[in-house]
Amino acid sequence: MNLATKDIRHNFGRFALTTVGIGLLLMIVMGMGGIYRGLIREATLLVDKIGADLWLVQGSTRGPFAEISRVPSNLEERARAVPGVASARRFISHTIQREHRGRPLRIVVQGLAWPEDRGAWIPLVAGRPLRNAHFEMIADRSLGLGLGERLKLGKDTYGVVGLTRGMVGTSGDGLCFFTAGDAVAIQFDVPGEAVRLERQARRARAEAEDIGRLQPLLLERAAGPASGLPALAPPQVSAVMVTLLPGARAAEVAATFATWPDITVYSTQQQVDLLLAGMVDKAKRQLGLFRLLLIIISTIIMALIIYTLTMDKIHDIAMLKLMGARNGVIVGLILQQALLIGALGFGLAYWLGTFAFPRFPRLVVIETPDLLSLAGIVAGISVLASLLGIWKAMRVEPNKVLS
Repeated sequence: MNLATKDIRHNFGRFALTTVGIGLLLMIVMGMGGIYRGLIREATLLVDKIGADLWLVQGSTRGPFAEISRVPSNLEERARAVPGVASARRFISHTIQREHRGRPLRIVVQGLAWPEDRGAWIPLVAGRPLRNAHFEMIADRSLGLGLGERLKLGKDTYGVVGLTRGMVGTSGDGLCFFTAGDAVAIQFDVPGEAVRLERQARRARAEAEDIGRLQPLLLERAAGPASGLPALAPPQVSAVMVTLLPGARAAEVAATFATWPDITVYSTQQQVDLLLAGMVDKAKRQLGLFRLLLIIISTIIMALIIYTLTMDKIHDIAMLKLMGARNGVIVGLILQQALLIGALGFGLAYWLGTFAFPRFPRLVVIETPDLLSLAGIVAGISVLASLLGIWKAMRVEPNKVLS
């Protein structure tokens, strides 16, 4: 008869509560690792899906993900003229927050370089890509928008023509895809009164200049739309994505772009590294610290429980020694109980996690290597937790049974 099993049956209530407690702690440890993996996947999702070879961003910046980047929209045409470049597309991305159905709605607005990019690469679960240059959008399901639903952003109303799943930004907010023109209109939308005041201010500045007094028609032009003023450049974009021709060497093309003083060029891998070395790095260290603390707490709790169980059977251990039982039998009794608590706690943590993790507000990714490493950690802390009980058991004298 296995002594560990017999003792567990005798103290089943305490053993079960300990296992549940350890299981909940291990589920949190497992979730911490899964949240970190989810952060990495969410942070690099858009970069991987777009599939650009090179990113042209504002000079001396680490944009467009690590910080704000602004480049002129005509950078597209300049990039297409470089040998080895197959295509160049505008990249427009910004986050907005609006009120929808009585609750705040945070959206990552993503501009597609219409008409070259209609969103055919976006993994849709319903609907279709963009067909019109204006007033259509593809939304992620995490935003709670339905197919065909209409959403007012700025002065225009946009209809949801496609739905995707799991397309979120680095902050975990759902992505919405628009044409580049619509994305810029949403980004630079201002109230009508602000537009009127700005036009009046332009007219006043023109009236104060000699050229405004000599050419009155300029005053009317100054009071008109900004798009009608050749001195004002069109709205800037966040970056330009470059796709290379088959056989083109990325290093050579990047070296050409590096000679342009107004931009900085990065490869896709460099963009990923910037993301992971920035916002994800601090989250990684914080989650890692919590994991370490929880593992230490789990070890202490298991050690105290095993020690308590050992103290409860001091008389039985003394009797076994008096009957001539080897030390290995007593060590095995305590070690098996500790390992069983760890194994059952790990199994409970995984079972609970399969139900709880998909309902978390952020993505939780549990990978097999992480599970295997955590299983090894659990085995290690189970052995460590048993050492205190084993130490106490080895100090028990056989004549203790007579006291």
